[in-house]
Amino acid sequence: MSYLFRFLLLLGLVFINANAISAQRENGRLSGTVTDSAEKPLSRVTVIAVNQVTTSRETDVTDENGKYSFRLPSGAYRLTVEQPFAARFDRGKAAEYGKFANVICGELNTETKTRDCEILENILISAEAEIKIDFQVAELKTISPPAEGNGDYPTGFAGADSVKSAPQMFGDRREVRDRWRIGFPEYDRYGDKAARGRDIPFKRNRWFDPYNQSVLKGDYPIIKNDIFFILSGVSTSTTEIRRTPAPTNVSTADPNTNNFFGRPESFSFNQLLQVSFEMFKGDSAFRPRDWAIKISPTFSLPNYLNARENGIVNIDPRRGTNRTDTHISLEEAFGEVKLFDVNENYDFVSVRAGIQPFVSDFRGFIYSDNNLGARIFGGFSNNKSQFNLAFFRQLEKDTNSALNSLKELRNQNVYILNYFRQDFLVKGYTIQASALFNDDRADIHYDTNGFLVRPTLIGSVRPHSVKAGYVGINGDGHIGILNLTNSYYYAFGEDDFNPIAGRRTRISAHMGAVEASIDRDYLRFKASIFFASGDDDPTDDVAKGFDAIFDDPNFVGGQFSYWSRQGVRLVSTDVGLVHPNSLLPSLRSSKTEGQANFVNPGIQIFNAGVDVEVTPALKAIFNVNYLRFDRTEPLEYILFQPRVRKEIGYDVSLGVTYRPLLINNIQFTAGAAYFQPGRGFRDIFTDRTRNCPPQVANFCGPDVPNPTKPQYQLFAQLKLIY
Repeated sequence: MSYLFRFLLLLGLVFINANAISAQRENGRLSGTVTDSAEKPLSRVTVIAVNQVTTSRETDVTDENGKYSFRLPSGAYRLTVEQPFAARFDRGKAAEYGKFANVICGELNTETKTRDCEILENILISAEAEIKIDFQVAELKTISPPAEGNGDYPTGFAGADSVKSAPQMFGDRREVRDRWRIGFPEYDRYGDKAARGRDIPFKRNRWFDPYNQSVLKGDYPIIKNDIFFILSGVSTSTTEIRRTPAPTNVSTADPNTNNFFGRPESFSFNQLLQVSFEMFKGDSAFRPRDWAIKISPTFSLPNYLNARENGIVNIDPRRGTNRTDTHISLEEAFGEVKLFDVNENYDFVSVRAGIQPFVSDFRGFIYSDNNLGARIFGGFSNNKSQFNLAFFRQLEKDTNSALNSLKELRNQNVYILNYFRQDFLVKGYTIQASALFNDDRADIHYDTNGFLVRPTLIGSVRPHSVKAGYVGINGDGHIGILNLTNSYYYAFGEDDFNPIAGRRTRISAHMGAVEASIDRDYLRFKASIFFASGDDDPTDDVAKGFDAIFDDPNFVGGQFSYWSRQGVRLVSTDVGLVHPNSLLPSLRSSKTEGQANFVNPGIQIFNAGVDVEVTPALKAIFNVNYLRFDRTEPLEYILFQPRVRKEIGYDVSLGVTYRPLLINNIQFTAGAAYFQPGRGFRDIFTDRTRNCPPQVANFCGPDVPNPTKPQYQLFAQLKLIY
């Protein structure tokens, strides 16, 4: 083997040398001497040779004898020198420079009555040619730059130059090396200084103005010509009043009653502040960034809740009915690097690692979170095809703010692969294929308020692992005048001990959703259906109820819907019928800290709505939902209650978004929702007809809070973005 290796090595060296010799034979030499006006050789003059076809640039610095020399591939070249020198080619010697040589001269100097000829082009270099060109140079002297015009500056807040311009060598021109800050004059289009509300193009402004260009928003570089910085801040103030069924728990807030249900109203206020610092390298909008670093500290200051009943804000009834909490988190802290370009059209592959946002599909049905992970992503076919390959090691969540808790990692891994294809079958429609896997391992965890959330405190309580896979197909876009969103997922896997079933279960569940809408002027009429399968036998070994990993769906009303926004606890248990920002009646302890549960009733939602663009600044969103359980056997089993009907009720909501400045820097959002309980909801939370026999009539007396009354929510949110 050693002789073979030596032979191959020798053969490789011969091949490399042969190629080098061949390449040298294809090159020609360009050389000469640079002198001053007195014909004395000048050293340290940078001579530049530029290929006029490929624009490749070669430089050489003259030695103490003024000599320069290039070994150049065959082609036509342009010859000049760097400042502070300027070449002085002689037009009378053009024939000596070469048969096709062309001397380029500037404008006539009115003082010397001569033209300065600084560029020589069409120097033809051929294989093994020896071309010698001697020329003189003049040393330029720095002069005072011309006075700035009135407002001849970059627009917005540009900050200091990140690349210094060349010295001022000419009275009428100067090399500006910071291409971003060349600037425009401030121009008052109508000559009235915007007195009548009209705009002034190319306006200069102050650093705190978020509307115009700013070095703090990434519009101008801070280092060289391609490293940018973005400083942004978001303040979100939310206040909310709601009515949801609430139990009295082990110790009621009203010592003079022994009612099963407590006062259902509650009030909350939450103030979130987020500051983001981002630095990245790039030089155009269409080219992906070479690298990026971003960090977003987030503060919940404060998070206030007044629930009017004990045992809600904390497991300890001595804590009372209200709570004021604060939390500091990192919702983004990642680094991103572009690995390579796929082609010359800037299709690319990049990797991002750290705490980062990710939504697995168009509407967030399965996974939508900011969490710790690594993601490889990119595009092909002129960005028509895109992909994500992601891994997340979940951080624990703070119970009250739902922000990341930086104190500990959760024993849960999430794996995601998806692929997008634009203009699938028809232009304007994008299809997506997704595969996800949730590896949620057994452990014991209490939330911030002292409640046990893992394992779920229902049925046979013991730590268990959930290993669930998802495969799905999603679509979003338009087909002609029809706007269409569709989704289907199949869930499979295993729960090694489901607490409701009391045994190992095999997961086999389905979810489907479709929304169609048509635009008519300022109106969008829409209709949608959402389906999640339920379990028809909660004690067998097949779990047929669908549950997600960490969903946050923007569907059937989204944040304005009562059912989607509110968390309704299943009284007499420690599980939720539905959790905040979810559509699924999962019967899990917590969406943010609990484990997925596939023994649940499932749901059917039928929606109709209309979005109204009242003005460019004001938008109204109106939705009506009719909700039904898919199966009720799991509810009957855990509540020990026969004949729970399927009708959940009607959810009617109205939302308003207002942008007073027509931009997103100031946003006001308000919503009101009314939920009319149906027969199934009344079966779960008592109703007078079926659950109040005469001997306990006092239980349903007029002074007792009745959870079958209409439920509601009112909220308002102010978001300020810099």
